[in-house]
Amino acid sequence: MTRITLNVNGADTQLDAPDDMPLLWALRDLMGLTGSKYGCGIGQCGACTVHLNGAPVRSCLVPVSQVSGQAITTIEGLTEDGALHALQQAWIERDVAQCGYCQSGQIMSAAALLQSNAKPTDADIDAAMAGNYCRCGTYIRIREAIHAAAMSFDATAAKGAQS
Repeated sequence: MTRITLNVNGADTQLDAPDDMPLLWALRDLMGLTGSKYGCGIGQCGACTVHLNGAPVRSCLVPVSQVSGQAITTIEGLTEDGALHALQQAWIERDVAQCGYCQSGQIMSAAALLQSNAKPTDADIDAAMAGNYCRCGTYIRIREAIHAAAMSFDATAAKGAQS
């Protein structure tokens, strides 16, 4: 066991964990942040996606010993002052989730996309979301929700510019 300090959702937390423990298990089992899901365990499905320094990563593949001092954001960290992120709101409004299992990974990948590309095309969305699998097949609603969230960012920016 090694004592490690993780910066998760803006707060430092000290954990005792084996160096080779995947970040996913540190988040879920040691920190109680269960939004990120275990899907395949080999980084192929995207259910475990979190942000590491703003970039989407498969937390099932990242040893906890490699992320000390880096900014980790989970689905729980997307809310701000209790308000849902625009993507989370769009997911609800468009009934994206069926079983919901993959959705936190989907949202985290989409959030990283919108962080780097505020007005993505369908092709941009498809490329950014490749590797995030939804067994329920809600891909069309996922794309619609991402476009809706992007438009809500535009509307918020327009309101701020008018002030």
